[in-house]
Amino acid sequence: MSTAPDRTAPTWAVTLTTDPAAFLEQAGALLAADPVVTSVVATVTQRAAAEDAAGGPLPDHPRWWALVRDEADEAAAAAAAGAAAAAGEAGGPGAVVGAAMRTAPFEPHPAYVLPMPEAAARALARSVHERGEHLGAVNGALPAARVVAEETAALVGGEVVVEEHLRLWELPGLDAVVDHDAPGRLRPATPADVATCVAWWTAFAVDAAEQGGRDGAHPMDLETEEGMARRIERGLVWLWESAQGEVVHLTAHTEAAYGVVRVGPVYTPREHRGHGYASAAVAQVTRRVLEAGDRACLFTDQANPTSNKIYAAIGYRVVAETANLLVR
Repeated sequence: MSTAPDRTAPTWAVTLTTDPAAFLEQAGALLAADPVVTSVVATVTQRAAAEDAAGGPLPDHPRWWALVRDEADEAAAAAAAGAAAAAGEAGGPGAVVGAAMRTAPFEPHPAYVLPMPEAAARALARSVHERGEHLGAVNGALPAARVVAEETAALVGGEVVVEEHLRLWELPGLDAVVDHDAPGRLRPATPADVATCVAWWTAFAVDAAEQGGRDGAHPMDLETEEGMARRIERGLVWLWESAQGEVVHLTAHTEAAYGVVRVGPVYTPREHRGHGYASAAVAQVTRRVLEAGDRACLFTDQANPTSNKIYAAIGYRVVAETANLLVR
């Protein structure tokens, strides 16, 4: 007796593009469905699309975005195609169930993976491998990022090493903000503060590495003077001034993507710690974000109990676990 094929079994299709605008058109619904968890991909891709539109030079490192679709999910695919057509967007075969990007300008150019079914994550890893690319690092949401890393390691005969285990937090609303007092005031950074902000940005990266038991600052945590000047111009960097007018703390944040702002980095020089500047600044910056109608989230290193305690006291709650993984 013959058995009819199971039309509900997923058939994974992985498509890659080097065009961030095209990716946003097709992944928009996925990114908007859980904008806190997808915040990193959304902000990076929107910035890349804006830079491309402005005629910026293309990077000389790997840069692509991937969509994973379930081609067997005919009903969801039809609904997605209809929604895309109604919005004037480009659609694709199958329902989008996951996404990833590889845009980091530093070695080993880690991919960033969003949540997706385990089998879809394995299909993504195999697709990249078949392109002749080696993913030496995979960051992103667990367990999907781990599955991509493990499948990659199996394909190349390597192993997966956890470089950093992170927590993603969100403050659920204005009523949940717990304000903290500290002497002085919060003010936006100005062009005159560029050098100080770059130095503190770097110091934050070094401190974060030390507290996490890692050697050296992570390249993704560094910033140039030119990049800092752009951040300051867009109102994304805040400083705390002491009662004596001395700058003693920095808190920054991203621009909103799908209604979500990501707070960080947060840094107080060692000689100014212990006065509550970080708690006061993050609470005020978060309140400003929420009052503007956006949601606020941030990442912490699981190995840093101090930052985890501070943000919990302000009202942030853990919503996801992520990791930075190496494939060796």
